[in-house]
Amino acid sequence: MTFEEVMNKLESLATDQMRKIYDAHGVRQPFWGVPTTAMRPLARKIKRNQLLAEQLYATGNYDAMYFAGMVADPAVMTPDDFERWMNKAYFYMLADWVVAVSLAETSFAQEIADRWIESGEELRMSAGWSCYQWLLGNRSDSEFDTNKLRAMVQRATNTIHSQPNRTRYSMNGFIIAVGIHYLPLHNEALEAAEKIGKVTVSGEKNKCSVQIAAQSIKKAAEQNRLGFKRKGVRC
Repeated sequence: MTFEEVMNKLESLATDQMRKIYDAHGVRQPFWGVPTTAMRPLARKIKRNQLLAEQLYATGNYDAMYFAGMVADPAVMTPDDFERWMNKAYFYMLADWVVAVSLAETSFAQEIADRWIESGEELRMSAGWSCYQWLLGNRSDSEFDTNKLRAMVQRATNTIHSQPNRTRYSMNGFIIAVGIHYLPLHNEALEAAEKIGKVTVSGEKNKCSVQIAAQSIKKAAEQNRLGFKRKGVRC
């Protein structure tokens, strides 16, 4: 499919309900309001096409940018490409669910995520912590440095409540991911989650529901899901 055909198709999939949801959550114009579930059949048809992904992401249209992440080919993207995409990721769904997810499929994911975590910028930090969530849920435990992750768990425990909104949210998700997916630090992550307690995140137009990390980790344990790894990063 051509760029124009994809844009037309995406526009045709929009719904009034999703338009209202995006507006309430602070998505900027332009956008149409396309449910992600409606995008998936189109993404499966196109598969991976980095040229198309670049064209879509460059539009500034939220729906097109999100869809770009579905058809992007991280295998051909460079660290500079991810920095460029991150520069345009003005909304947390783009930072955490497009850029961070795509980054998690690369060999240099941890290097970039570490840099973003140290950036001091809310969405960059959020994307960095989110990338680790995707990595922990997909990659073998042997691909991680236990001491490094332990230090990150401690850092989140000590600083989470003083971080910007989206960074808090992603830090909390990181603790959950360590507790569920990374067996060597399960107990330490659960202890950290108990110390952290409830995390509150509020947006300009809405309040976000945040999982209570300790409850999520315990529930996974009850369901015998500890150590679970997804086959792929992208859902």
